[in-house]
Amino acid sequence: MKKSNRPEGQDRNLAEDVLRQAGKSDKEVEKIGQLDRGDDLVEGTFDAKFRTVNSPVHKAVWSGKTPVSLFRRQKSTSVGAEQGYRELMKAAIAVVKSHRDAGTLYGPDNKVTDQVIADLAKTGYWGALIAPEHGGWGAPLAEFMPFLTRMACEGDATVAGMASIHGCIGAVDPVEAYGSEEFKAEYLPKLASGERLSAFALTEPWAGSDLTALRTTAVLDGDHYVVNGRKMFISNVVPGRTIGLVVLIDGKPAVLIADLPDSENEHFQLDRYGIHAVTHIHNYGIVFKDFRVPAKNLLVPPVGDGLTIAYHGLNRGRVALCANSAGTMRLILKSMLPWADFRETYGDAIGRRELVQRRVARLASLIVGADALVAWGSSLLDEGYRGELECIVAKIFGADALHEASTVLGLKTHGGRTFLKGHLIGDNIHDFLAPSIYEGENEMLGMALFKGLVKDHGNKYMAPFATVKGFNPMNPAHLWKLKGACLRLGFYTVGALLNRGDSQFISGLNPKLARHAKFALKNFRKVMRQIHFAMLQHQLKLADRQQRMIELSSDVQKTVVILATCLHASELGDDATVLAADVLSRELTRQIKGGRATDDDFRANVKLAKLVAGGQFKQLEGVADSPILRSYTKDGLAGF
Repeated sequence: MKKSNRPEGQDRNLAEDVLRQAGKSDKEVEKIGQLDRGDDLVEGTFDAKFRTVNSPVHKAVWSGKTPVSLFRRQKSTSVGAEQGYRELMKAAIAVVKSHRDAGTLYGPDNKVTDQVIADLAKTGYWGALIAPEHGGWGAPLAEFMPFLTRMACEGDATVAGMASIHGCIGAVDPVEAYGSEEFKAEYLPKLASGERLSAFALTEPWAGSDLTALRTTAVLDGDHYVVNGRKMFISNVVPGRTIGLVVLIDGKPAVLIADLPDSENEHFQLDRYGIHAVTHIHNYGIVFKDFRVPAKNLLVPPVGDGLTIAYHGLNRGRVALCANSAGTMRLILKSMLPWADFRETYGDAIGRRELVQRRVARLASLIVGADALVAWGSSLLDEGYRGELECIVAKIFGADALHEASTVLGLKTHGGRTFLKGHLIGDNIHDFLAPSIYEGENEMLGMALFKGLVKDHGNKYMAPFATVKGFNPMNPAHLWKLKGACLRLGFYTVGALLNRGDSQFISGLNPKLARHAKFALKNFRKVMRQIHFAMLQHQLKLADRQQRMIELSSDVQKTVVILATCLHASELGDDATVLAADVLSRELTRQIKGGRATDDDFRANVKLAKLVAGGQFKQLEGVADSPILRSYTKDGLAGF
């Protein structure tokens, strides 16, 4: 990690100036400023070329020319350097399939059993992201994330989620990124072997999206910190596991690596509550009362505080969420096909009806889009990019796609059988909805993406205006005082109006997808102008225009998905994947531009659905089957 080059003593920032000028309370200014400065410190830990301002999405919007090569899956020299883990990945999936088929995957409490966890440990599953010198596979994210997709659809989505929690947002990432060599040597082997599974304890009853509302404290007492407070909605937590624990030390966020005792006691208790989602994993609150953690277990980032550490793993977790969604959507699509072939209405299978074919095509297109974002986003993280904007796009798309796949496409196709016990969708519907909340609620993340996009632009062109109290562009004194800033802003605005598009040639692009990529390049210029003029129009009040921020952010996200998916599908090259990218891009373009679907759009849906039903959608290879519940013969109820 690179140390920040932020000058010491630089305490004010644009966010605070804008909020103060907009009349916000001192408390809100302080809290938002704390988060904004924390974000600056996180940025400073990355080499300049990997920071947000040099990320693919930021450059696509603001640079005037989209860096197309950065929207392709990055082929790092580290990827593929070690091939041994690929066989172990297959072995891990085989373990889960064996338990699933034998009915031993879940215990009487409906949770993944200790035996499954132990059998997976023998394959090295829990050390997938840990370096070989500490007992792990050392898999790059670009291979780990697609592996999660395969685990979710061939093995079990909960087991895939447990690996994501443990490796991406649990104790593994904080220890690897911020632990000393001695601390890594102590903890990583135990985390790799599965001796200590891990979780990350951040959320509190009063602190969800607002991380400045944390109340759990740790006070130094000799060679231990004494922890008091509560956590809530912590997945993967049971006695005997290890957690990354976010606390306040002297009023500032910090992260302790805490080993939970093997049983509850007066200092550590689980707060058990009924919960609809995450039914196969342990999710509880935690109550700490004078709970002692060795002082040496405090992780110290090179700059910043505990928020620096908390932010670091979130982007990994966001891509992992999209990867798990991609696998789960495969299960849903696979379950729709035999039912669509079996179920008849008015003498013909519903799978031959356009309405169902559209659903099949739509779901196939969502799968390809999610795969594209997973492959792209994980490779950027491997390269060293912070990936904040790109990983947010992946998380929002994956969560929204799974929501639609389950509650719209799958439910409407399966009909009433969805609600039978034992049905894939009915039994797991809350798990399919929950990703919209994990790793940041989707609309909150959409605003975070917008703020990440405008931050540098605002500092360059808008910051001086926030320093003049009650700035009025009709006041000559104000204009004269800020004449230099006005000229810079004026020149940029004229340039934005004159820059009508990006017409660069994209090599290696499938001809069927060329028009979509061309639209994406042009639309990046359009959203740049829209964002710039929104900043001019709303000025200090922009932070309160949340609906406008969400709308503009959504257009950016859709444009990113179009370009990344077209490049991904072109790389794969098979007809079904290319057509799925075409179908997705048509729909996203229509959402951006408005208007009705054309007959050609409908024909593309039907063609793709037929390819999927005909077994030509390779993304369904190896995906677990789902039974048809309450089956029947054509002349009676013999199947009941």
